[in-house]
Amino acid sequence: MAYARIEIAPSILASNFSRLGEEIRAVEQGGADVIHVDVMDGHFVPNISIGIPVVQSLSKATRLPLDVHLMIDRPEKYIEEFVRAGASRVLIHEEATVHLDRALGMIRELGAQAGAAINPATPVTMLTEVLNKVDTVLVMSVNPGFGGQKFIPGALEKIRQLNQWRAQYNGAFRIEVDGGVDAGNAAELAQAGANTFVAGTSIFHTPDPAAATRQMRKLATEAIS
Repeated sequence: MAYARIEIAPSILASNFSRLGEEIRAVEQGGADVIHVDVMDGHFVPNISIGIPVVQSLSKATRLPLDVHLMIDRPEKYIEEFVRAGASRVLIHEEATVHLDRALGMIRELGAQAGAAINPATPVTMLTEVLNKVDTVLVMSVNPGFGGQKFIPGALEKIRQLNQWRAQYNGAFRIEVDGGVDAGNAAELAQAGANTFVAGTSIFHTPDPAAATRQMRKLATEAIS
């Protein structure tokens, strides 16, 4: 049913790291499906965030799958380490590797779900040759590197195109959207075909992250019911 199609993936990049365990428990209580983990290297994106040891700690701190988004150059060098650290899903950027097909295969061979991500300026057609090899396509709706940015409207057309291809070719991949996702656009994103909603600021920078998680699911689910 439509409700089962929606996933809410709170992004810990926007959380208070001094209270990370407590914040994760709050979104668990709000019905979050996965925890989104942004890994940045300061090269592929202009910021540095968490690494393998934090992913390992997170895997012990939550019952939820870890949706690990590698915003790093040559991600294939680190895929195995992140899977062994506890990543349930590994999302890598088309722009970050010249061997996307091989890297996606590595992820699956290691037993994790594989995802391909694209930046706002990358046409979705760059992924047509790997759509049968991914579990998720991540559409970045902001330029990656920092939380709290405004949603770039062009992402909607990319989601619609992916949704069309998914229906046309009987695909099973999820469409994930990340960047500026909030209560104001959740319904429109769901109607366009998005399944997994990554939200950081709009969940963790609220008085009640559990309630914000529930509200986003409600808005997205009702839009496609």
